[in-house]
Amino acid sequence: MSFFNDTNPVVNRYLVIGSCLMLTLAGCGSSSDDDATGYVKFYNASKNAPALFLTIDEDLDDSSDDHVEVTFNGVEYTKSLTNYEVDTDSYFFELAWQDEDSSTRDNLEIVYEGDIQVKEDEIQFVVASEDVASPTVNVYSIPVIDDDDDADDDLFNVRVLNMHPDSEAIDVYLSNSDETFNEAQLIGGFSYTELSENSKFDQDEYVFYITLSGGTDILYESNKVSFYYASQYVMLVRENNGSGTSPYVIDKVSNSSVEEFIDAESEAKFRVYNAIRTHELLENYDGNFDVFINGVDDDADFTQLSYGSVSEPLTLDKGDYSIDLLGSESGEALLSNHLFSLTENSDKTVFFYLNEENVDLDGDGDVDEDGDGQIDEIEVKVNSLVVSNSTSESIYAHNVALVNLVDNEDFSFVRFYFVRSDETISSAYNSQFVSYADPETVNLLNNTYQVFVVADVDSSEIILSSFELVLDEESVELFMVVENDENSATGYSVDVISQTQD
Repeated sequence: MSFFNDTNPVVNRYLVIGSCLMLTLAGCGSSSDDDATGYVKFYNASKNAPALFLTIDEDLDDSSDDHVEVTFNGVEYTKSLTNYEVDTDSYFFELAWQDEDSSTRDNLEIVYEGDIQVKEDEIQFVVASEDVASPTVNVYSIPVIDDDDDADDDLFNVRVLNMHPDSEAIDVYLSNSDETFNEAQLIGGFSYTELSENSKFDQDEYVFYITLSGGTDILYESNKVSFYYASQYVMLVRENNGSGTSPYVIDKVSNSSVEEFIDAESEAKFRVYNAIRTHELLENYDGNFDVFINGVDDDADFTQLSYGSVSEPLTLDKGDYSIDLLGSESGEALLSNHLFSLTENSDKTVFFYLNEENVDLDGDGDVDEDGDGQIDEIEVKVNSLVVSNSTSESIYAHNVALVNLVDNEDFSFVRFYFVRSDETISSAYNSQFVSYADPETVNLLNNTYQVFVVADVDSSEIILSSFELVLDEESVELFMVVENDENSATGYSVDVISQTQD
């Protein structure tokens, strides 16, 4: 095993246009064996990076005679490319991100350039980490293992790669899934960016543990990890960006996939958003409620949460909970024994909103029994909508979750337009339909946008709300919540709040 770490700054200059994903990589003249091949793989461990595009090229300065020139699809943080076969030779490679609408190679913003030697029956594992503006890039040469000596085909191969940027080294252990840490076997101790030698184990289910180097305090314990194939894997240790207190996550990186394993006992975090407007059928509700977790007692978990506001986050153990909502002043129940489940390491926002339903008194499907053209009776119900908060820390692009809480018989969805300075609504590149209580997301590059929320009413487009949105490197991930607003000229408004506010 060998690797190199090259942190020379990238030279920004015009580069030739790259090819599309999955071009066939033909033979290279300088290869010592025309039939000899190796593999290239890329993993994005830069947590403030958007999707990164890997380009492999024979000659950066001249594309006319290139046999090999390929740009792969963008790889998001904690994701990886499939092992890609290429003829043995020396190549240049680039890492870049998409800063325009087009993802063709000449429109990408390069953050790193390097060279790579593809060797026969070896995987060149490229890992980008740290600040995407000036990333650290390591290339690890991993031999392809041919288990011809494993006659029973009952072993698998595993290496450990420590990509957690802690100053302290870690020890990684594993045990059979029906054992404990007391029976665990030490795989090895690893400092930052260190890749282990290969180890072989029987195909089975295992649990992984992490301690500080030489320590016995368990800082991470995985759920069961299955190894049922005679394959080779890299168990990549990285930072935990979720809600749990364990600082570690392990990604099981195979030839074609990445599977995340968080700490088995990770806590979860959630916030509550009050979208319950006052209503004539809720006579004693003044727009404020208290939240009780697992039954009403003397102390509410959140108090006096007003309409249009979001609570502070609350951290709980993973599990199933019941939620009760009471009017802050009246003490009357708005919602009782509402089931709410929290998975480990999750970070969620729960939107409570009001829904009007037509009452069918006799169950015949007719809500206008007297035929006067009016609905005979309506009732209101409090519903919940649970949305996962983005944990992205990208500095060049940002996740915006769009939530439509307007239940209107004149339109069933709204459309968000994000209009840049050289666009109009009709030409906007970024837009998204959002149905009632069915959230959607968009990912927006840093820019200044005029945001328009539009509904189709009687074949006409009606602007419900409009405002300016500025996204830059300091921006956070956002919610945009469309609601009824009797104080607005249009009767609607959009509340813009952070997804990541602590």
